[in-house]
Amino acid sequence: MGIPSTEGRWRYGRRGAAAPRVTGGGGGCGGATVSTQGAERAWCVVVPHHATGARQARHRLADELTEVVSRTLLADLVAVLAELVGNAVRHADPLPGGVIRVAWRLRDTPAGPRVHLRVTDGGATAGPRMRTADPDAIDGRGLHIVSGLSSRWGVDRDGLGQTVWAEFEPAGSVRPDLVVAGPGL
Repeated sequence: MGIPSTEGRWRYGRRGAAAPRVTGGGGGCGGATVSTQGAERAWCVVVPHHATGARQARHRLADELTEVVSRTLLADLVAVLAELVGNAVRHADPLPGGVIRVAWRLRDTPAGPRVHLRVTDGGATAGPRMRTADPDAIDGRGLHIVSGLSSRWGVDRDGLGQTVWAEFEPAGSVRPDLVVAGPGL
């Protein structure tokens, strides 16, 4: 269950996980953008609002991060990104031009890499929510996967669409300035 924040965002996390300080998701990235600033690097790509978009996003993420994160973390990142892009294709409208914007930021920390994924689409009538899936159902587990693999995740809405994000903290680290508590966490 999510906890509404003061900014119209929903935050989710594992029990005891911290909720992030998240800035707005505005701004486009036209094709591919990579920025580097000290120990932080960021990438932004635009993929089609189509099943092939998830494949393109997964491959781009893996190509960029294979040499800088562990294989275990990379597998988690690829799985979560595939779920987020797949959900955007299945449940949300595209951004203008029939696309989805995918971004990730890598910050090197003494404890290890911290990664933040963002998938921005044109929005949907209902926001993302975790649901109980019947054991025989073929769908309904995506956000459980996102929640289980990431440190925390949430949704930002800016009037132009929505961004679903997931953050991965280095193993064993929790940012003490970010604490969340509430029902269902």
